[in-house]
Amino acid sequence: MNVDETDLPGLGRRKDFMTASGRRIGVVEYREGQTELIVSTWDDPDTCQASIPLTADEAAALGNLLGGQRLAMQLSEEHREIPGIVTRQFSIGGESPFHNQPMGKACIRTRSGVSIVAIMREGEVLPSPGPDVVLHPGDLLVAVGTQEGLDTAAGILRNG
Repeated sequence: MNVDETDLPGLGRRKDFMTASGRRIGVVEYREGQTELIVSTWDDPDTCQASIPLTADEAAALGNLLGGQRLAMQLSEEHREIPGIVTRQFSIGGESPFHNQPMGKACIRTRSGVSIVAIMREGEVLPSPGPDVVLHPGDLLVAVGTQEGLDTAAGILRNG
């Protein structure tokens, strides 16, 4: 995938790429810290068909969703030939009893047999997180285990 980067003098930087359907999807990162998601046509990247301003939290959530999905797909592919092993993503919401708490407090592995293999946070991947990693609202946990174990882990993260 070829990502084009363009300096926008006095404004910031634009990064975009061409989709298979012939649209350009990009992000403008303004110097002041704002982020804007943009869609334009293949033949004229300066003609914007859609523009969505994003707060820092929204941009981080979108990055987590997209990055987490790709990571989960890779893990699913790797575990495809291992019967009974499933990959799932869990989002930490503000209502979770474990938000702003160390991950170890949930005892996910002990209580469900599930391994948290990564955390997506603000577009970054935290691989193999330890029990001392504090969970934040908006974190996307990538977990591997049995279907039953993943169902149990979902309940733990939701209800304690």
